[in-house]
Amino acid sequence: MPNLILSRFIDRATELSRMKSEPCECVAALAPLMRELIDVAPGFLEPEHYRSDAGHYSRNLIYRAEDDGLSLYALVWMPGQWTPVHDHGSWGVVGIVEGVLEERSYVCLSADRSRDEGIELVRGGVILLPPGAVTSFVPNPDHIHITGVPVERERAVSLHLYGRMMNNFHIYDVEAGRRYLTELEHNPN
Repeated sequence: MPNLILSRFIDRATELSRMKSEPCECVAALAPLMRELIDVAPGFLEPEHYRSDAGHYSRNLIYRAEDDGLSLYALVWMPGQWTPVHDHGSWGVVGIVEGVLEERSYVCLSADRSRDEGIELVRGGVILLPPGAVTSFVPNPDHIHITGVPVERERAVSLHLYGRMMNNFHIYDVEAGRRYLTELEHNPN
């Protein structure tokens, strides 16, 4: 990671994430740092961080801590590309570099949020995240949502900082009331 801008961000994010024991305190401390980072993103993002795929949104790994306690990705969203309904199992801070990212939230009505079946989800609100916007989430209760770019919008690029290596999360089948743990591959950039 030779870029000084990125190195400074990672050092400060690591320090703040270790100082703040509660996820809500952690994202509150890191959100302003992410805001500063997205302003200078063109100075450190490499061509491989803008890699896209015609079939689905792309997750391009920028940084992975040796202990997997922190990870940073550039996500590239082409028009019409969406995540499935999912959660994270971690805190996260997201900053928008380019385009408008749309987030549609879900509310879990089930009393027992730890089970994998019998989950009742209802649609919540919509948030439109333009360039320069920063959003965050915490686990317990986890943030359940779908994120993407409607077909009529331009490409979006977002930076995602997580409090762990984001190599798995739950995907929800809203109709069946079930969730499944999904393992992900990552681009080793």
